[in-house]
Amino acid sequence: MRQFSLLLILVSTFSFGQAQLKSPSEFYPPQKTKVLVVGTFHFNFPGLDEVKTADEDKIDVLKEPKKSELEELVAYIKKFNPTKIAIEARPSWNAMQKFEEYKKGGHKNSRDERYQLGMRIATDLGLDSVYGIDTSSLQSDLEKQDSMLLKKLTNKINRKTKDPFWDYAEEYFDYRDKKMKDVHLLDFIKAMNTREGHNFNFGLYLTGSIATGDGQGADFLSIWWYNRNVRIFSKLINITKSPEERILVIFGNGHAAILRQLLEASPQYQFVEFSSLED
Repeated sequence: MRQFSLLLILVSTFSFGQAQLKSPSEFYPPQKTKVLVVGTFHFNFPGLDEVKTADEDKIDVLKEPKKSELEELVAYIKKFNPTKIAIEARPSWNAMQKFEEYKKGGHKNSRDERYQLGMRIATDLGLDSVYGIDTSSLQSDLEKQDSMLLKKLTNKINRKTKDPFWDYAEEYFDYRDKKMKDVHLLDFIKAMNTREGHNFNFGLYLTGSIATGDGQGADFLSIWWYNRNVRIFSKLINITKSPEERILVIFGNGHAAILRQLLEASPQYQFVEFSSLED
């Protein structure tokens, strides 16, 4: 019996003398730039997204009890100790100028999460910049440059096709919105920033019209929503200067799943789970 146990140890250790294959990560530098993606709803409820929160379910982050809950959310995110902060803002929004105005006392009463999270945390930590890394998509560019070509490439898509998964999702959105006043803001954002919370939003782009138009539905997703987020990712790369940096990215939660996918696959970055800040 003792000899048999020794044999098992030798087999598991040496695998019959076969060489072992190294993992790809062993060929890359061990240190990666850490990135925390905070996907959120828009605190000022601009009503620009497909799903709109009913007036009776909206909260006010500038009034109690949500004002104090916001302070706890900010304190929680600050545990990440970011060295850079990137927000959902395009060049025309001029994030740098607005940040300078914020530091001088401006925009304090704006409910926009770009101020209440991004610029507030940047100011508290003494950072000198806030980076706007949002951008348009290839679809938007084509619309401006050759709208007839774009129409030709997408005219077979059936945008009215029945999608039962959207019906299920609407039930969840309605349920979640009605919980917004009762659930602590930090817990609400934590739930949005699980892997399931991220993928839930992106999953809705993968049902319905994507399978229509002899591939045109898939093409449209590629040049529109997916392309926009890959472009956002490319702008994140452009502001990354060192593997020692810790970058906080604050965007609408619809962007989070694709950014997560890109960050987890990239050899340059380490995706930081929102829940890991509890440790």
